[in-house]
Amino acid sequence: MPTPSRREFLKQSSVVAAASAFCSQAGRTAKAAPSDRVRVGIVGAGGRAASLIASFSANPWVEVVGIADLDANRLPMGLESAAKLQGVKPRGESDFRRLIDDPSIDALVVGTPDHWHAIPTILACQAGKDVYVEKPDSHNIVEGMRMVAAMRKHKRIVQMGSQHRATKRLQSALEFVKSGRLGRVVVAKAWESSKQRPIDFAKDIPVPPGVDYEMWMGPAPKRPFNVNRFHGRWRWFYDYGTGDLGNDGVHRLDMAIAALNAACEAQGERPVGLPTTIFANGGKWYFNDAQEFPDTMQVNFEFGSGSNTKLLTYEMRIWAPYHYLGESEGSAIFGDQGYLVMGNRRWIAYDKSGEVIGHGEGDSHEAPHVQNFIDCIKSRARPYCDLDTIGHPASLLCHAGNISARLGRKLTLDAVTETFLGDPEANALRTRSEYRKPWVLPEV
Repeated sequence: MPTPSRREFLKQSSVVAAASAFCSQAGRTAKAAPSDRVRVGIVGAGGRAASLIASFSANPWVEVVGIADLDANRLPMGLESAAKLQGVKPRGESDFRRLIDDPSIDALVVGTPDHWHAIPTILACQAGKDVYVEKPDSHNIVEGMRMVAAMRKHKRIVQMGSQHRATKRLQSALEFVKSGRLGRVVVAKAWESSKQRPIDFAKDIPVPPGVDYEMWMGPAPKRPFNVNRFHGRWRWFYDYGTGDLGNDGVHRLDMAIAALNAACEAQGERPVGLPTTIFANGGKWYFNDAQEFPDTMQVNFEFGSGSNTKLLTYEMRIWAPYHYLGESEGSAIFGDQGYLVMGNRRWIAYDKSGEVIGHGEGDSHEAPHVQNFIDCIKSRARPYCDLDTIGHPASLLCHAGNISARLGRKLTLDAVTETFLGDPEANALRTRSEYRKPWVLPEV
């Protein structure tokens, strides 16, 4: 298997560090009484799921009772991590449906690749379970819409894992924007400017022992096993992922939308809602490698009309060895009296003379986001990243941007039907051409 990129290595290292920190915390924090705990099943044992296992297992109001992973080589790691953090080892499963079928489980946590977000979420909602699903909400627009429909019909709590929403850092930045000190805000920006390594071309090989590859492919077309289409690198291929726009860009876009809506509140305007038009330029212009998604991209999202129009621009340069506006990846909004820049650990506001007029700090760990999800399971209030009002709209920006980049043209969105006006080719990319049986998208 090719050596992981620096970015992949850093992310894997942060998961290990987070788990270690939670081990220490769990040793000091007593669990709530069993009758007060939310019983959770987790789908996935590695990657993002490893961090979620740590965060849920360490939470005093949670008992992780089951973990499912179709890779028998990864499952023991997740089970041992949970056992160390909560004192009780969950049961292991190879098929996530056994967790959904368990009536004693209250909530499902979906930490899988993008192409495996929708089906478990919908089935869990239909089984009366609440769901925490990683970002972006889905592999494509129709899947996200179906997830929202299941959430609404079955009155479930569904939190998307855009954990910035629950941080004091972002909340303090939004409060500053609501003060109106930036003046009239019209423009926002989001970006990725963090150098990555290319993905080497690799030959197809036999399926590794212990891996249920048929299930891993799921609804995607049947293909030979290749390390580039498996753990970690699946996200760069159309069948399974959403590129870096859906991987990291969804965070930056969501932060920018949150700040734009805070500015709208300060200006007495309605929230921006979904964009009216999307226009992306991008392609593989730097790396000669195996990935299918662009390594260079700019997407313009236009919201509203007339004097209330807002513009959000997303920029991706995953070959750039330097920061932009002081952040390797971030978001910013611009008013006529100043601007505010948000990164993963801080925000800084500047006046029109460039003087600092506000700032805040804080990390981006998902522990507060997990706690918010647990609180909302009990209260039935909307979580910070409610799938219906926040998670799916943010994910739609990523899906629409990718579609525009693939087609190389401007798209006009009908916000009610979430279809593209007068563009059958773009609408065909709103979903898969075919779902490989038996993994069809459930009807709601």
